[in-house]
Amino acid sequence: MSFIELKDITKIYPGTVACDKVSVSFERGEVHTLLGENGAGKSTLMNVLYGLAKPDGGSITVDGKVVEIDSPKTAIACGIGMVHQHFMLIPTLSVVENVILSLDEKQAFIDKKRVAAHIEEISQKYGLAVDPYAKVSTLTVGQQQRVEIIKALYKKCDLLVLDEPTAVLTPQETRELFVAIRNLIAENKAVIFISHKLNEVMEISKVITILHLGKVVGSVLASETNAKQLASMMVGKEVSFETPKGEQKLGDVMLEVVDMHAKNSTGVETVRGLNMKVRAGEIYGIAGVDGNGQSELIRGIVGLCKKTGTVRIAGEDVSNSSPRQILDRGVSHIPEDRQGMGVVMNMSIRNNLVLDTFYNDKFTNGVFLNWKKIDEQAEMLIEHYGVKTPNADNDIHSLSGGNQQKVVVARELDKQPQLLFAVHPTRGVDIGATKFIHEQIVAARDRGCAVVLVSTELDEIMGLSDRIGVIYEGVLLGEMDRADANYERLGLLMAGKKETAETVS
Repeated sequence: MSFIELKDITKIYPGTVACDKVSVSFERGEVHTLLGENGAGKSTLMNVLYGLAKPDGGSITVDGKVVEIDSPKTAIACGIGMVHQHFMLIPTLSVVENVILSLDEKQAFIDKKRVAAHIEEISQKYGLAVDPYAKVSTLTVGQQQRVEIIKALYKKCDLLVLDEPTAVLTPQETRELFVAIRNLIAENKAVIFISHKLNEVMEISKVITILHLGKVVGSVLASETNAKQLASMMVGKEVSFETPKGEQKLGDVMLEVVDMHAKNSTGVETVRGLNMKVRAGEIYGIAGVDGNGQSELIRGIVGLCKKTGTVRIAGEDVSNSSPRQILDRGVSHIPEDRQGMGVVMNMSIRNNLVLDTFYNDKFTNGVFLNWKKIDEQAEMLIEHYGVKTPNADNDIHSLSGGNQQKVVVARELDKQPQLLFAVHPTRGVDIGATKFIHEQIVAARDRGCAVVLVSTELDEIMGLSDRIGVIYEGVLLGEMDRADANYERLGLLMAGKKETAETVS
């Protein structure tokens, strides 16, 4: 008898069968991974399990007993906890206060010290180190994730759903998360792991279930498969992990940054006298652990935050230009936060695809918008970039995160930019879409575009870049040609170890 069994789960949204008679079971004491392309039905299935979506058919059993999970409260009562990709924490409150807010205790007074002591007990037991009295706003992303896991464990969950848990973690934080997961498994708890990172899936999983277009393709033991086979099962065809590049034809300097300084939202200087040059026809990869000034660097260059220093695009000083003036100079920007900066969530997919080009002659008739042209543009981009949606009029919030990212990438690359900023362009995107996005970025480079690629994924940096700069505490600690780079050298620079003549040789 399985711990939790989902049988023939069906969920239908207008124009889409998100889950089509999905059957899968989860056992105590093992990590069970759900794999699939964006829009395959993984998140919908978990929303059904956690009571966030009502199924149109099928049943759920817990320890052999049929249950109706109609809310997260019911799911928690059944021993199910979930850590969402976007954390549900209040930054201005402490860890212990966030945990208390998540409790369903009907009493006038809750002993904060007792709760804090229990948090410390959970932290020590599962390797989830966090200060109960620290404000959430002062925690790293990895520490905030630990708080979410502690919230679930505090409520005595026996099955923990982790939705894209490593998408925003550093390699070190990922290793620490895996230690905690293994501690959970040692306590006979079940973990559902959702990820697109096949190397991590192979490392942490016991069982892997693949979904495709809302149906189960199959389930395999991690010990009996490999990343290449999983990728083929996900997309229905053989997948190559390499992105071929054409012969490099370097052009003039397209981007020059001189002595740039910028601060983050809390007033801390995170870019400190940074200098860089990027030429047409090259991909300049910026590697580094999140939080070392990457965000402020790119935001400062494109005019989204205050900075000092000089920024030149194609030789023209744009240091004091507005974002729109900069974009109109042939610049495209794939931002790191697709929901906060890349799209307008309550707008249609069609409107999002022309969000920063609707005022061009191509889409206007005098002072009026040419909706026929806009519709044609949207349909073309949806088809070319494989955005999974029944139609372009749907609000973009109806799409999976990966399909939202495809909309952003489609809009920005269709402009045929001279300078492209691609910040975490494949974060939360499936293997098939990742390969396609990589091919489009390389195609831009091959036609003479200067590309600045920011990523914490060293595989992505190493696979796409012509030159690589490593950012640490707001400065470029080292620069090198791709041919001179290796994982150890980049890793040391990312950790702040400055190179000497001896270490380079």
